[in-house]
Amino acid sequence: MSTSPIKVTVAIPTYNRADFLRQTLAGLAAQQFPRDHFEVLVIDNNSTDNTRAIVAEFAGATPAPRYLLEKQQGLDYARNRAIAEARGEVIVFGDDDILVQPDWLAQMAVPLLADAATRRIGAIGGEVIPVFPDGLPDWVREWHAPLAFREGTGPLEPRHSPMGANLAFPKWVFTQLGTFHTALDRAAGNYFSGGDSEMVRRVRDAGLEVWFAPAAAVQHQMPASRTTFRYARRHAFDSARSRVIDRAGQPGAAGYLIGRFFANVAKALGYTLVALLNTILCRPGEAKKALVRAWRSCGYLYQIPRSLVGKI
Repeated sequence: MSTSPIKVTVAIPTYNRADFLRQTLAGLAAQQFPRDHFEVLVIDNNSTDNTRAIVAEFAGATPAPRYLLEKQQGLDYARNRAIAEARGEVIVFGDDDILVQPDWLAQMAVPLLADAATRRIGAIGGEVIPVFPDGLPDWVREWHAPLAFREGTGPLEPRHSPMGANLAFPKWVFTQLGTFHTALDRAAGNYFSGGDSEMVRRVRDAGLEVWFAPAAAVQHQMPASRTTFRYARRHAFDSARSRVIDRAGQPGAAGYLIGRFFANVAKALGYTLVALLNTILCRPGEAKKALVRAWRSCGYLYQIPRSLVGKI
């Protein structure tokens, strides 16, 4: 084994996406980064497919990916396992279905490595470009676009938050601020989201900068199963629930959530009426979009009473 210090840990949590994972690992094997300065961790979150065999296919890569089985179900349990196991000064988190260019790791890691002494950057996100190997229905097109926050690498405005599919932190951030909130992100059977944005908010609350690196772009593969009405409505519902859970832990949550409850009663009714009108007018795509928005409001209505009761 190399005795050189590990500078960067690439962490890939995965769950039952072995074929996509093979492509991601192939991209990591081709990185133009000093081979003895980075490691690759694959955190298998109880996959039932051939994930472990796929990781074994890359045993001859330099560095060879290290397989870890995380039995506690949930994306953020897998992320936190990576933090515990990481040897790098920087941890780069990627999804198990991303396609990366050879300079991706350098573009993500170098700003954080250069900032090691001053410690003013707490997180950096790269561009995420959705790609659709099975095609993209017109009615979901507006919800899938690159982030395009800025043209060059640098700090983000507070209203912008990078995506967890392509996100890096210096490891000391987790020592200082804690690890990912395990109630906010997806596990088998739900489409929760928000662990990454909650972590980014903690970084900003600590007075640290959050950067964006457009050149560190990944292609995020979106198969046909993720462009269906069924997926879109469930994702909208569960995303709203996770936002409520996140907000419930912040100061002044009760008043805010009560206001959101009544606002979403009106939204749910309004979007349902819009969907009905578009159905009458034979505009199925517009009807589906309105119903997805109605389902998002229903997610708020479902979760807000539960979170308020949980606080009492």
